Amino acid sequence: MATKIRLKRLGKKFYAFYRVVISDSRNKRNGKSIEEIGIYDPNKQPSLIQIKSDRAQYWLGVGAQPTEPVLKLLKIT
Repeated sequence: MATKIRLKRLGKKFYAFYRVVISDSRNKRNGKSIEEIGIYDPNKQPSLIQIKSDRAQYWLGVGAQPTEPVLKLLKIT
């Protein structure tokens, strides 16, 4: 099973916020996820980024691949 660390879009039109989730790479963006490890809200000033670093390290250790936006968020936190 190829797992990805990706952003799941929530909210409404023009006011989106995201959950950082672990999901199978074959699932849809907002489809079934294995685990939720954080949230990202770009609408707040400053942007709200909360990621459980211990769970992120675990999933990276077992081979989960982060997407480009998630990789940028992980570098910030």
